[in-house]
This record gives sequence, C-alpha cells and structure tokens, in this order.
Amino acid sequence: MLTDETLLSCQIRDALLAPLAQASAILLAVSGGPDSTALLKLAADWRAADPSRPRIFAASVDHGLRAEARAEVEAVAELAQTLGVPHAILTWEGEKPRSALQEKARAARYGLLVAHARAIGADSLCTAHHADDQAETVLMRMARGSGIAGLAGMRPIKVLDGLRLLRPLLDIPKSGLVAFCHVQGLPFAQDASNVDDRFARARVRKLAGALAREGLSAARFTELARRAARADDALVSMAQTVTNKVCTRSATGARVDLAALLNEPEDIGLRVLAGQVANLSAIPLRLHRLESAFARLAQACAQGESLKLSLGGALLQLNAAGELRLCAEPARRRGRAESM
Repeated sequence: MLTDETLLSCQIRDALLAPLAQASAILLAVSGGPDSTALLKLAADWRAADPSRPRIFAASVDHGLRAEARAEVEAVAELAQTLGVPHAILTWEGEKPRSALQEKARAARYGLLVAHARAIGADSLCTAHHADDQAETVLMRMARGSGIAGLAGMRPIKVLDGLRLLRPLLDIPKSGLVAFCHVQGLPFAQDASNVDDRFARARVRKLAGALAREGLSAARFTELARRAARADDALVSMAQTVTNKVCTRSATGARVDLAALLNEPEDIGLRVLAGQVANLSAIPLRLHRLESAFARLAQACAQGESLKLSLGGALLQLNAAGELRLCAEPARRRGRAESM
C-alpha cells in the first residue's frame, strides 16, 4: 500500500491514473470530501501535464438529505473552476425513501452520474474509493457470508451501464488522501453520515482501529481482496469453459447437461447455474439460495428423479435423464423460490 507522501510524486500519480488514458473523456465523481477532492486535484494535474490526455469533467450530487450539502457541492464547483475542470451539480429530486436510505441514495447517485456522463460524451466514470473503503466493503461482505467473488471487494475497473467505472485509488489509504489535501492546501468537507451509527458502514468504520491492532488493517483487507479477485477471475474463466461444454442457449431459455456439470468442482457448477439464471432474470440471486437449489438438483439427478423449482426469476425443470431446462419465470410468480 502506498504511503501518505507518495501522492506528491508525479511518477506515482501517473501510474495510478494510467487507466484513465484509455478513455475518450472522463467524469469524476466529486462529493467534496478529502478523497474525491484529492482525486480532482490529481486528475486535473495529470491532464494539465499532457493536454493530449482525455478531457476531465467533474460532477457532484446533492442528495437533498443534509442542509449543508448544497454549500459543499458549490465549493467543489469553485475548486473545479480554479483547476480548469468543467463541473456540474446534479440533484436527486423527489421524495426520499424512509428505509435503506444509503443504498437507495447510492443507486440514485450512480444513475445521475451515468446519465450525465453520457450527456457530455464521457465513456468512463471515475470515483475516489480508497483502501479504507475497500476494507470496509470486504468486512461487510464477510459479515453477510459472501463467497470468493464478494471477498474480491471493489474492482479497480468494471463496467457500469455501458461505461467504464474506474477506481484508481484503491491502494491508497484515506490518511494519504487527507495528507495530500493538507499539503496542497485543498479545503474539503466532512460528511456527518460517515460517523452516523444508523448506517452499517459507519458502524463497521468504527471497528477499524481495533481490527488494525489485531493485524486486520486496511492493507491486509485490500491484499485479501486482490487475492480473492485473482482466484475469482480464474474461476470465472473455468466456469465459462464448462458453460460452453454443457449449456445450450435457445430463444426461450437454456438447456444444461446437469449430469455432466456435476462432474465438475461444486463452485464451477454453482457459477454455471448462476450464469444461466442471470441470462434470464435481473433479480439478484442470493448465494445461499443458489447453493440450496444446486444441492437439490444434484440429489435429484443422482437418484434419477425429475424436479421443478424456481430460482431468482427463472424456472428450472430437471428430467430423469439429467437434462436441466431453464426459462424465464412468468411475472406473476417472480420472487418465489419454493418448489412447484
């Protein structure tokens, strides 16, 4: 993990932001906190050092949840203007939800940012997620019982609604970004919700000191995420190879040679089945339900029995010969996971 001082090096900056060079134009998500303020400055300097690099834009989202939020995003607009970066303020309109507020605010934020990126012709969205964020993400997923894919945490590059989502600061500790802002004389805001115990991430954040003293530092969690991502990528590749061998797609669904699939490692079988369900439905599939359904299918196949069940918005029908057929579940039945 990089230290507090390394962000002052142009070489380190250019190495961190190298993925941005593949974009046509980049939209930075800047909230006004120290993390995104540091990203704004780094990206502005990166582009100024070589004007042939992709154009940089910035946007801030006012969720309308805190009285001080408008002043914070207006301060970002002033800083962006000083740095020569075009900036837009995006507002989350309408009535706010009473439950799952942070999750729904996050979804709204990304929706606004993606729409604005498309409007300005940017093909990449860049956020300031850092090593401490990664550690919190991995810890929260561990608490939920996530598999290896979940423990991979946030990826530095992924596709979001057709855009590249870039997270170039995942190896940088928050302390390094705060120190950078202080050295550069950059003002930043502090969001009170970051320490509000009503929110799970804030509660997890308060555990950081105690965990670090036991060796579970942000650096350790980011190392775990990197290794899990490496293993997950290998499993994804293996699952695709097996999918090509045992699955056949059709206009209405898919067929799986379940008897052949059961000769593969269980994790590969789970991934192949999950992939076929995902092709038919956008309903999130929980790992424990996937595991339960796979176990029941495996048992029925071993006993030469037929079985019908519903999983994640798909209908699964296994015949006595070990052939599994999948099709989209009718809308009126979606959400049910029991046997039919």
